[in-house]
Amino acid sequence: MSSIKIDKKEYEIDRLSPGARGQQQSLQLVDAQFERLQAQTAVLQTALVSHAKALQQSLVEPSPSFTGDTIKLG
Repeated sequence: MSSIKIDKKEYEIDRLSPGARGQQQSLQLVDAQFERLQAQTAVLQTALVSHAKALQQSLVEPSPSFTGDTIKLG
């Protein structure tokens, strides 16, 4: 049988009242959503760091031989 521990006391899920069982199921749902959002946050933080690094690299000073704001072709 499955059980949950609340305030250091174990309760068998099958023996909970219907109301308590509903609250326990809601708690599980919220916990699963929280874990999903934490994983999504980690992905977004990784993307943020990656984009910040790409921006930093694109802002590198031009080489000293470049003296104007136009490029002459041919």
